[in-house]
Formats: sequence, structure tokens, C-alpha cells
Amino acid sequence: MKNAFLFLFVLATAGELLAMLVPALPPALHYACKPLLLLSLGLYYQQAAPRPAPAVLAALALSWLGDVLLLFQSDRQPLFFIGGLLAFLGAHLGYLWAYRRHQWGGPARTTGQHWWLAAPVVGAGVLLLTALYPHLGPLRLPVLLYAAVLVLMVLGALARTGRTTARSAWWVTAGAALFLVSDSVLALNKFLAPLPLAGFWIMLTYCAAQLSIVRGLLLHETVTEPRPAPARARA
Repeated sequence: MKNAFLFLFVLATAGELLAMLVPALPPALHYACKPLLLLSLGLYYQQAAPRPAPAVLAALALSWLGDVLLLFQSDRQPLFFIGGLLAFLGAHLGYLWAYRRHQWGGPARTTGQHWWLAAPVVGAGVLLLTALYPHLGPLRLPVLLYAAVLVLMVLGALARTGRTTARSAWWVTAGAALFLVSDSVLALNKFLAPLPLAGFWIMLTYCAAQLSIVRGLLLHETVTEPRPAPARARA
């Protein structure tokens, strides 16, 4: 069944991207495909994981709720945007907790933890907020809080380096970075100026982000923590 749910996710992603590329298509395509994205991905994770982690399931469920709420957001209905923002904030906290549960204990097993990447991540967040701040109006506080948690989520992904397999670390970090890109495009398009094909790029990076994070966490769940090699007895 897990492959069927993954196929449904890919199909829903293709339908959603098509809806973003061709505005003349019936709105029903968008309203049908978007709620299916995280529903199918969550079911895929639930079937594929040896022991599905509650934090991951919570993050996926909150992401689904955020997707549904944002379907109805508009200038006349700002509460749906705020609700979606809070749902995704909770999703990022869920992923942060999942990152801590999906890593090995003890010191990192490699020296290259890539903390040098933390500076551009934080810098990108600061630059984005600097550009957006004058245009946020009454949404300044929730957007600032959301941005801080989003950056922490990306840093949490980076912190797994050396505490899981290289593939798991790469997929999760790539997914977290894509989430940052997706939300940055969304924020710039909403608060600063309309961007060409914004909906397409937002959803492309968002779907890739969610799938990458789930794939990376699954890669960790299917391996066991390596044991340190026993020290050789001295002659």
C-alpha cells in the first residue's frame, strides 16, 4: 500500500502544479489536489516507517491542516492565513522534535557538521524579514515568530549531520532548505510584490521539501546505530 500512497502523492503534486501553471483550469483541480498532498504523504510515511514517529505524524497532520486553511485565505478572510501560519508553525516544531528523535546519541561521528552553513541560513532569514517588515502591518508578530521557528527548523536539520547516515542528513537538510525557499517566495509574493508563476514555484519547492524530509527520516529509521569498534588490546 505504501507505493500506492506515494503514487497518489506524486499524482496530486502533478495536478496541483498544473493548476498553478494553467489558471484557466477549473478551480476544482486545485481544491481537490491540495488536500490530498499531505494526506497521501502521511499515509505513505505511516505505511513505510517501521515504527511511525508521533512527531512526524503530527508535523504532517499540521501541514495538511495548514494547506486546507490556506485554500480559503483572502484579503477578506485573513484569519485563514493566520490559522495556516500557526498550523505550519506547529508543523515545524513537530519536525524539530522529530529531528532530535531521528539521530544517534552521543557526539557526532564526523567532524564536518556543516555549521558554517548556519550563517547563510540565519542571514537569509534576517534579510527576508528586513525586506518584509515594513509591509507586514498587524501580522508582524506572527510572521516574525513563524520565521524564527522556520530558521530553527533548518538549523535543526543541519545539526543531524554526523548523528545519522549521510543520506538521511542530506535529504532532511535539503528538504528543510526547500521549505525555507518555498515560504520565502510565498512571503515575498504576498507582502512585497507579485512574482511570476509564484504559485507554481511555491508548491514545487513545498512538495519537494515535504517529500525530502520524510524520505530522510525514513532512511534513518531503517538503519541501526553503528557500534564503536572495540579498542585493540595492548601487547
